Amino acid sequence: MKKWFVMVITTVLVLSSLTAALTTNADGKGKGKQGKQVKLGVEVLLDEQKDLIEGQKVGLITNPTGVDQELNSIVDLLHNDPDVNLTALYGPEHGVRGSAQAGEYVEFYIDEETGLPVYSLYGQTRKPTPEMLENVDVLLFDIQDVGTRFYTYIYTMAYAMEAAAENDIPFIVLDRPNPISGTKVEGPVLDPEYSSFVGMYPIPLRHGMTVGELARLFNEEFEIGADLTVVEMDGWKRNMYYDDTSLEFVLPSPNMPTVDTALVYPGAALIEGTNVSEGRGTTKPFELIGAPFINSTELAAELNDLKLRGVTFRAASFTPVFSKHSGQLSHGVQLHVTDQKAFSPVETGLHLVKTIHDNYPEDFEFRAENSAGVSFFDLLIGNGWVRDAIEEGQSVKEIKAQWQDDLEQFKNTREQYLLY
Repeated sequence: MKKWFVMVITTVLVLSSLTAALTTNADGKGKGKQGKQVKLGVEVLLDEQKDLIEGQKVGLITNPTGVDQELNSIVDLLHNDPDVNLTALYGPEHGVRGSAQAGEYVEFYIDEETGLPVYSLYGQTRKPTPEMLENVDVLLFDIQDVGTRFYTYIYTMAYAMEAAAENDIPFIVLDRPNPISGTKVEGPVLDPEYSSFVGMYPIPLRHGMTVGELARLFNEEFEIGADLTVVEMDGWKRNMYYDDTSLEFVLPSPNMPTVDTALVYPGAALIEGTNVSEGRGTTKPFELIGAPFINSTELAAELNDLKLRGVTFRAASFTPVFSKHSGQLSHGVQLHVTDQKAFSPVETGLHLVKTIHDNYPEDFEFRAENSAGVSFFDLLIGNGWVRDAIEEGQSVKEIKAQWQDDLEQFKNTREQYLLY
């Protein structure tokens, strides 16, 4: 009797496992990763809306994140599609293949895989010139954003939209998820006087929008006037973080390797505006923060005493192999996000800057001002007053209170452009 019972249970378990495997892989997708199925803009375009590009000479702005759920490159998908005439490629910062480091200029070249011309939209030419668009009837944009104002890809998109409008070329955005969700909106709205390529338009540090939604907002609110189409995703919900989907995360740039990096980035990247290392040159950029002059144990204890929601700070030491403090043993903290929905990256980043500033007044420095009296920190935070407030000893709570009115106004404007 016991042997018969064991055989029945074993058979049920085997059948259940086979059923689950067949269900997960029935369409060849979702292999090895749980999460809600999301159909990306590129897939909707090719499966349902190919008429938008059929019979047209197509220019494509993309990078390694431009893939479908099977991780096939959109470059190859379009180049190999007999119904599509792909004629030119355009790369943002880091290039079409993602091989260039931050700030590194990529020269014009011919793509070895396709034989197509590749134009750089970072460095000397950020907006496509009429010459770059001579053999293009329609421009496609397919790049994964990370949900933060100072990530430059969204301004590559904006400049390309301007060029498309000026040259009467339709512009199509293939939408992708905001990896840190589309519900949280945080931080100061950029002061237009501090506009730069790390912040062109008055939006907050964490905008809570997809690239398609941002394109709609940019086009209307800032009067770009492009003939814009957004190919929406199927199945993505605003409250989803990237790991709520079944999608694989492809690093959008060399120092954005994981979803965890993207989650801390809106605040931890403010450290870039100081003489403290933001972890570039380590395997945990923006999660590791430190400098040779910091006492890691004391800093971790003080930050943990703040009891910030959703994050724990671990004393850590590291030696960057490039960027700030390259080759020098640095001490500080690693950010461990324990609850991504409760975690507030902008508030956390400000506490990091202020705590290090207050505890190491002889060593800590904001990046030097330019001839106009503007520090790189000011460009990142989007104004000049936050730096002054930190130096005057204001609390993070006081600083946050001063940007709330502008933030609420942006939230109201933002509602008009949401698609999901």
